Amino acid sequence: MTAPVILWLRRDLRLADQAALVAACAAGPVLPVYVLDDETPQHRRMGGASRWWLHHSLASMDAALRARGSRLVLRRGKSEEVLAALAAETGAEQVHALHHYEPWWRNAERAVGKRLQLHLHHGNYLAPPGSVLTGSGTPFKIYTPFWRALQQQLPPPQPLAAPAQIPASDSWPPSDRLQDWGLLPTKPDWAGGFRAEWTPGEGGALDRLEAFASRAARYADRRNLPAAEGTSRLSPHLAFGEISPATVWHAVAGAGGSTGTFLGELGWRDYAQNVILQLPAYGATSAKAEFERLPWREGAEAEADLAAWQQGRTGYPIVDAGMRQLWASGWMHNRVRMIVASFLIKHLLIDWRRGEQWFWEVLVDADYGQNAVNWQWSAGSGVDANMFVRIMAPLSQSEKFDAGEYIRAWVPELAHLPDAAIHDPPLPVRGYPAKLVGHAEGRARALAAWGALKGEK
Repeated sequence: MTAPVILWLRRDLRLADQAALVAACAAGPVLPVYVLDDETPQHRRMGGASRWWLHHSLASMDAALRARGSRLVLRRGKSEEVLAALAAETGAEQVHALHHYEPWWRNAERAVGKRLQLHLHHGNYLAPPGSVLTGSGTPFKIYTPFWRALQQQLPPPQPLAAPAQIPASDSWPPSDRLQDWGLLPTKPDWAGGFRAEWTPGEGGALDRLEAFASRAARYADRRNLPAAEGTSRLSPHLAFGEISPATVWHAVAGAGGSTGTFLGELGWRDYAQNVILQLPAYGATSAKAEFERLPWREGAEAEADLAAWQQGRTGYPIVDAGMRQLWASGWMHNRVRMIVASFLIKHLLIDWRRGEQWFWEVLVDADYGQNAVNWQWSAGSGVDANMFVRIMAPLSQSEKFDAGEYIRAWVPELAHLPDAAIHDPPLPVRGYPAKLVGHAEGRARALAAWGALKGEK
């Protein structure tokens, strides 16, 4: 009997353009395995929104595998221990997987490689992170030259087709039951908006791509309008690897118009992975050391303001609409993400890490590299970042990007207001809070904190 080959799945839950799957199929009977490993990431275990998505993505993956004569084996525990035990049960010696670049997965890959024959393949990014280098052979830290250099390696190879049949072993090891993992919320079930908005899995990803491809040419014109259907909404599918960036690239690259702007966003995703490859602690440590001394607000009043921000009760309609959209659907429009991040960091003077942690918990597209890079960009603390003293004005941003209908959709207390009033409603409005802080006051407080920091001797 030929020993099976383990296919170790993580955030690469697809059959098409899956290099590890193709290699495993060529090596022998394939044993697809997903390990729910909360021990290796420790405090970076998946948040609640991601766990909801994972449940449905795993169910979709298992159905797709069964249609090809295979199935998904589920185990829970520390990755290297679970995979080693599974190998002992089945006689497997080889493990195939896609590279992952989060620091905890790199640690897990090293640990697995010490116990089994681990074969790692590329495929979750346009180019392998770490392969895009300066002329002197060092990694880029700034996005623009990185993107310029990355384009020299593009387009990516044509996507690999999903195998029509997956060779299976004669017997299957025991598997956990997905429903026993408790990934779905029950008391209370807060995922109604998630179910209405999303279809996790490879099929849902392809449907999103098809819908976006028809309007990709207008991306630059519409992507900043929260009320418009201008973005792709592919981010959670990419985060879980239900579709490869190469598949997305080849589907839209010929659409013309402003498609290049969208492709640059795919490049930003690669850039974020290159940053965390160089700076693994980027999600917890400011890249610019001076930000570790910034006098962030702390204490009961700051905690109350943080809670109001999380709940969409700041008194700034565009901020509140975004935070409520996030809570209800697990996703937020990109322009609004920048506005709410700037508001927390600068108007409320709350440490960017508190926002990053909240997004990690409630985003269905939570991705360590992008989440950390985006929050440090907003704070000004990153290796490539907006300056701290550039403070977004949420009221004018709301009007500039025509967010009236977006606000009406997510802040029903203001739905009756005309466009002239909805961005900055005259108070009182029944059921809607006053501003936590005035724009001028918040701006002045942030600049004073920055001035105090820069004035240190």
